[in-house]
Amino acid sequence: MEPTIGLLEFVSVAKGIEATDAMVKAAQVELLVAKTVCSGKFLTIVSGTVQAVEDSTAAGISAAGEHCIDHIVIPNLHPDVIPALTSTTGAVLGEALGVIETYTIASCICSADIAAKSGDVRLLEIRPAVGLGGKSFVTLTGDVASVQSAVDNGAEYAKQNGVLLQKVVIPHPFSEMGEIV
Repeated sequence: MEPTIGLLEFVSVAKGIEATDAMVKAAQVELLVAKTVCSGKFLTIVSGTVQAVEDSTAAGISAAGEHCIDHIVIPNLHPDVIPALTSTTGAVLGEALGVIETYTIASCICSADIAAKSGDVRLLEIRPAVGLGGKSFVTLTGDVASVQSAVDNGAEYAKQNGVLLQKVVIPHPFSEMGEIV
């Protein structure tokens, strides 16, 4: 069974730090990420059992109040998601490149998980609002049909939540594209 993660995105750094403390104290979870991101946001990601992550996330939301701008709990996280967040997938650009760009980190990670689970694709990277003015994006690769299907499925989550900025599929990207993304 793959891990469960909980992610909270805060508009206030101070409230994010306070909420992170509440999250770790509320349940037996592993703190994967707790850091500032652009544009003055704070990001916290925890991992553990479904119940522990749900309890931890609820504590963080309660502590942050209106300062929590987005949150998700993803059970059975696709195994490519954590390496994509840390840029350690080792995936090589294939026949097609897909990009899903969102306004929030939580929606991007959820879109990436959905995309990875929906077809024969590999996540290249999830870029969570670092140097992007608060936006996030995920890149993925595979054959053209699989990438198109995965991008459509992943982007639909963000679209339904009103945070999809853009989605693209580039068939047969130019040879140096792998150095850019």
